[in-house]
Amino acid sequence: MLLPDLPPEPYRIRSVERIRLLPREERLRLLREAGYNLFRVRARDVFIDLLTDSGTGAMSDRQWAALMAADESYASSESWFRFEAAVREVTGFPEVIPTHQGRAAERLLFETILKKDDVVVSNALFDTTRANVERLGAHGIDLPDPAALAPLDESPLKGGVQLDALEKTLVAQPRTRAIVLTATANSLGGHPVPLANVAAAARIARRAGVPLFIDAARFAQNAGLLARRDPACEGWSPAKIARAIFDLADGCLVSAKKDGLGHIGGFLALRDPALAERVRAGLVATEGFTTYGGLAGRDLDAIAIGLREALDETLLAARLDQVAALHAQLRAAGVAVVSPAGGHAVYVDAGRLLPHVPRARFPGHAVACAAYEEGGVRGCEVGSLMFPEPVPGQLELTRLAIPWRTYTASHLAHVARTLGEIAAGREKLSGYRIVSAPAALRHFRAVLAPA
Repeated sequence: MLLPDLPPEPYRIRSVERIRLLPREERLRLLREAGYNLFRVRARDVFIDLLTDSGTGAMSDRQWAALMAADESYASSESWFRFEAAVREVTGFPEVIPTHQGRAAERLLFETILKKDDVVVSNALFDTTRANVERLGAHGIDLPDPAALAPLDESPLKGGVQLDALEKTLVAQPRTRAIVLTATANSLGGHPVPLANVAAAARIARRAGVPLFIDAARFAQNAGLLARRDPACEGWSPAKIARAIFDLADGCLVSAKKDGLGHIGGFLALRDPALAERVRAGLVATEGFTTYGGLAGRDLDAIAIGLREALDETLLAARLDQVAALHAQLRAAGVAVVSPAGGHAVYVDAGRLLPHVPRARFPGHAVACAAYEEGGVRGCEVGSLMFPEPVPGQLELTRLAIPWRTYTASHLAHVARTLGEIAAGREKLSGYRIVSAPAALRHFRAVLAPA
């Protein structure tokens, strides 16, 4: 297979981690011992790990240097003030609340604003976001752009919320307490949310008196895709696009393990000081003091630098090009994929690749297990296993999430060859059944067996 014609990476590698491709028989044994759950396979036994891009990227020399100069004081450290300044610079929100990761930000926000039977409306809530809504007895309603439910639709800007449906839902659901726009739309293919869609949703939200929040874990990639695809953003820098989106919202919740380029961490950034104070009450009780929120000073400093690096046009372009190159290689290898390419991952359309495997047998999971068996590649199912109560039109996907600055073109060529082999022998794949699983977020801990 020819390697993609990509520009050289705008960085050089100064530290390496040894990885190994185990023999096929050993991979089969390990998968069986893990209950056919890739979250339970030891990381040392994975060759190319595309399970997630969350906290798995490579930090820069500036980030590593900042760790040594961090201030680990309990309260009001210099690391906190550098972190606060970076978040304010990137988002424009005055109220900054650090958390130990993104799902803690979700929990704190929703515990503050939601009660039983309240509603949160979204373009596409991801797994932990939905879980943090539902654990309070509230309900999440997804209203994705219909084009996002059509994997072959090449529309370049299909990550937004369906605006007509949003207006009608706010009328029909008077207990709607928040609108959350996930940018990019992670559970539907990593598509960008266009600027005009955010602006229209913000107008609808204001008329209804409902706050609008951005799930901004991948804010830089959303902005980078808009810079390439959205005519309204032509000639704009990713930083300007990201800020324009934040300026339309009432706040954002962020896992800084994605476009914060940190190994741990997250934050809430809000416009309303009264809401921020209510959230901080929960923060101090459960996460930590208001100037560290469960994070070490070194993590605050790493994120402060990472937020700005993620918006660096050269680094961001290299990341988007890498994802697009894998997408093109998979298509050339005959693998059914969601198009166009997302910002952080390539999504295999497992429902189309394995039409003989029904939803109840988890086709996305079948592809993910096959990728480990075939080539030591670990991906993640995004479908009926992850979402047992699917939204209308829920896709059956296998996500191949590419960590920032971690793998080379030859690594991704191996991924493409592996998935190409799976596509060529697709009729041999059957599916899986659940042996045991928890009630919530079952995909993380379920034990499965071949159907």
